[in-house]
Amino acid sequence: MMELIHCFRQQDWQITFASPAQLSDHMDDLTALNVATHGITLNCSSFDTYISELQPEMVLFDRFMMEEQFGWRVAKACPDALRLLETSDLHCLRNARQLALKQQREVTDADIKSDMALRELAAIYRCDLTLMISDYEMQLLQDTFNVPAALLHHLPFMIDPAPLDLPLPAFETRQHFMTIGNFRHEPNWDAVRYLKEQVWPLIRKQLPKAQLHIYGAYPPPKATQLHNEKQGFLVKGWADDAHTVLRDARVCLAPLRFGAGIKGKLADAMLNGTPNVTTDIGAEGMHTGLDWSGLLGDTPQQLADAAVELYQNETLWQQKQQQGFTIIRQLYNPELLGQALVERIEAVYGNLAQHRLANFTGMMLNHHHQRSTQFMSQWIEVKTKLAGVEAGAD
Repeated sequence: MMELIHCFRQQDWQITFASPAQLSDHMDDLTALNVATHGITLNCSSFDTYISELQPEMVLFDRFMMEEQFGWRVAKACPDALRLLETSDLHCLRNARQLALKQQREVTDADIKSDMALRELAAIYRCDLTLMISDYEMQLLQDTFNVPAALLHHLPFMIDPAPLDLPLPAFETRQHFMTIGNFRHEPNWDAVRYLKEQVWPLIRKQLPKAQLHIYGAYPPPKATQLHNEKQGFLVKGWADDAHTVLRDARVCLAPLRFGAGIKGKLADAMLNGTPNVTTDIGAEGMHTGLDWSGLLGDTPQQLADAAVELYQNETLWQQKQQQGFTIIRQLYNPELLGQALVERIEAVYGNLAQHRLANFTGMMLNHHHQRSTQFMSQWIEVKTKLAGVEAGAD
């Protein structure tokens, strides 16, 4: 989201960031970027007044749940505004993989075409353009769900390559393994447990003095209880600077067994010259046509052997570090990606009426969604007000 904000500010577009989420100590300083902020409320007609007065030319929804909540209100109050959806990843794909993992089987077509897929795909059709971070998911939407390419735009991370030109710690000065990720994100928590129970013991057999440093926001007690000095399994929790802890480590471990989209931790690892060991799912959509910036494995022994080899083999380590630099420069160039995005947005906006006529499914879904969601939201709002009245009477 910050990359999009920077891209739009470079066009001198005026931006307002409106969110129903609570403010966080960890959030970026948007005022420094000349971005206005506004708190909004779920299931409340106050948003209708707000958006009617603002009259934006484009509205970007952060994931399909926000489109479900506010999309019909935007369409009603600002029918000529371009509606853009940022998916982050395909939630239906991530959930399908998680379900299959729990049941210890392969993902099926029925897993992917779930109730969540119905919601997610409906939001994609209702919007004028959807940003897809993974080319794998771009293809999945077109092949499995027959989504028209005209409704999709591939936009991976837009990463400033400037840090690649700065001096980085050398192989011999780096120590330990590390992993990082928000503990509230299920794929990350599963990866930590997987490391603890199956992968890390195999690594320690070969490297008895090795340490694994585990970073991430919001570590629950069940995570901190895994901390074990004797095993070299160190749960560090929140990292003040993710780039620093990545830069100091020799190898980044990311044994992700389910998930979707592309992985910020692996992009950050490449940016900081830290080769990685991950799974096919971890590397998915991140290195189109290029060799990977580390080693891959899909069993505990494969992952452990790959980690030990990369940790000890300086020549291989340097090759994978350079490959990470190549991936960042060739696939995540912010100038090229930003220019392509702006051109696509302007092309759709300049021909919006015809673009929407070509998306009859979207027109149909918007027609019915507006009515059903409007009535449900209004019912929730009235119910909330009545509850407040009753509480006051008591």
